[in-house]
Amino acid sequence: MSVVPPSLLCLGLCLSQSTWAQTGECLCDTPEDPAGFKPGNLPLPHITALPGSIVPPRSPVTLLCQGPKQAERYRISKVGSPELMDEEEQITPRKTNTLSMAEITTDKTGLYHCSYQRGGRWSQFSDPLQLVMTEAYDKPSLSSMAGTAVAPGENVKLQCFSKINYDVFILTKEDGDHITQNQSSTPQHGGHQTIFLLNPVSSTQAGTYRCYGAFLNKPYVWSQPSDPLQLQVEGTTDSPSSTQPRCATGASAPYASSPTAPAAWRPSVETQVRLSLAALLLLVMVVLLTEAWCSGAGSLSEVR
Repeated sequence: MSVVPPSLLCLGLCLSQSTWAQTGECLCDTPEDPAGFKPGNLPLPHITALPGSIVPPRSPVTLLCQGPKQAERYRISKVGSPELMDEEEQITPRKTNTLSMAEITTDKTGLYHCSYQRGGRWSQFSDPLQLVMTEAYDKPSLSSMAGTAVAPGENVKLQCFSKINYDVFILTKEDGDHITQNQSSTPQHGGHQTIFLLNPVSSTQAGTYRCYGAFLNKPYVWSQPSDPLQLQVEGTTDSPSSTQPRCATGASAPYASSPTAPAAWRPSVETQVRLSLAALLLLVMVVLLTEAWCSGAGSLSEVR
């Protein structure tokens, strides 16, 4: 009596699953644990600040650390700090950990990151979050050397200037894609300045810009913001930020899923090859099973 090799059955199941489910995983792989967590590196968490990471002095700030749903507890710490922050606020049984500050002061500014625990292991730290306090010094001025209405493809220079000898200037874009540039200043006409380049400019770079000044010994304590500069890009439609919804850049971004409906499935060449192989293996298994059944039936007739 012929017997269907177990390896052939397993291969057929693997091809069937990878073809129809398109998950890239096979039933013959190591099974997941009951919580649905597959062994391997833990995904990175994400840290954000509410209502924002650039805030005026004595404003309340909440740091939020978010990871996958299987996370058991979290910790938030300041980069470079010799000790972790308050243990009761860092490690809790809650799914989402927050660390609230009643008011932001200079000693609380800096870089923060977070991690979470899953199955007795701690994840790597998240990318750092820059927590900044503004309005510590007088504001600089911001101007466009090409004017505020430019054509797409032009090279735009934004000049940030102050009579205060700031070591660095920071350029921020307040709408759409949040851009931050940080450049050293140079002496110019009884003060200091920096030239920020936007080249070539496109519709996505249209929006409201401000600049700040800061000193090297307190890089996360900034001046008052400059007056806003509204940059317009002529001859283009509205930027995607004003016409299409964007994915949030806050805590939910890394783990949010798109609500849009999936596109119709169209088999690729690779998928067609997999379908052909799966059909061939199924045919072989049918032949082997038929042969086994016939052999069994023949043996039974001889016995009778």
